[in-house]
Amino acid sequence: MRTYKIAVLSGDGIGPEVMAEALRVLDAAQKKFRLSFSFTEARVGGIAIDHDGRALPDATVAVCHGSDAILFGSVGGPKWETLPPAEQPERAALLPLRKHFGLFANLRPAVCYPALTHASPVKESIISGGFDVLCVRELTGGLYFGQPKYCREENGELVAVDTMVYRRGEIERIAHVAFRAAQGRGRKLTSIDKANVLENSVLWRKTVTEIAKAYPDVSLNHLYVDNAAMQLIKNPKAFDVILAENLFGDILSDEMAMIAGSLGMLPSASLGASTGGGMNFGLFEPSGGTAPDIAGKGIANPIAQILSASMMLRYSLGQNEAALAIENAVRKVIDAGLRTGDIFTEGSRRANTREMGEAITAAL
Repeated sequence: MRTYKIAVLSGDGIGPEVMAEALRVLDAAQKKFRLSFSFTEARVGGIAIDHDGRALPDATVAVCHGSDAILFGSVGGPKWETLPPAEQPERAALLPLRKHFGLFANLRPAVCYPALTHASPVKESIISGGFDVLCVRELTGGLYFGQPKYCREENGELVAVDTMVYRRGEIERIAHVAFRAAQGRGRKLTSIDKANVLENSVLWRKTVTEIAKAYPDVSLNHLYVDNAAMQLIKNPKAFDVILAENLFGDILSDEMAMIAGSLGMLPSASLGASTGGGMNFGLFEPSGGTAPDIAGKGIANPIAQILSASMMLRYSLGQNEAALAIENAVRKVIDAGLRTGDIFTEGSRRANTREMGEAITAAL
């Protein structure tokens, strides 16, 4: 029996609390499906700054290198906001991890369960029955990584510069990921750009259109990012797979999370190069943050972390049956009326972090 090595980077805030429940579910999954996991915990983010002097210690990178996948919690918080921007947990941990491991494809499913449409700020009449949209975001290019990047004084005043750079090859590889994802879903792909004003987007639209010829079974349409933001509110059920560059994908996927009802429900996968057999090395994390206002209270929603673990099983370990079982267990618990505070309504049963994790484990 192969033992899968998992790097566990819980991070800050609610990260350790929700990670504990994800590991509880994974432990149950390995027993049920006769799998073998080896978990190695390592520090990242603010806690790493406090203990190791930097947000991403070399020892943590080494643990990740020796693993089949990275299960990530969340990083950051008010304690470290006074540090220089380049040293703060988010910028000094997550971005380097993505770049170091070439994690170029970010998959963020926005699923609004039928039983949770009330939690969405969108009218229930629009999202009756729920919706399921997948955002495929390019993760290692664009404004976040382009050079030059600086803030300095020029002619007596401060000037800040960020450079948006995309190469054709970067667009091609993320487009292939999105088209293949669409083939396994509703066979509809919406590519997002701002081709009316950005040269980057002109190249983006041209390249995606050419790649589409290799996927005749997938319907492709293009939207400007501002229009896409409006259409997601107007009719999210009209979308299947959304393809976007780094900045646009960052913004739109957060909007998708909000209209789905709660960030605490939504996982993500950041995938790198193929490791063979259709698998990819990846980092798997909740779409939300450290939630410092509720950290340590034991009331955070662990579902996003648990579903991130199921995405890890599917995309990096090839254990689709176990992944589906975890997803079905989450749905079963939601349908039974159990709710953490972020999705609680009168008539449902309130649960804390541990109780939700235990219920999903039992359902599995």
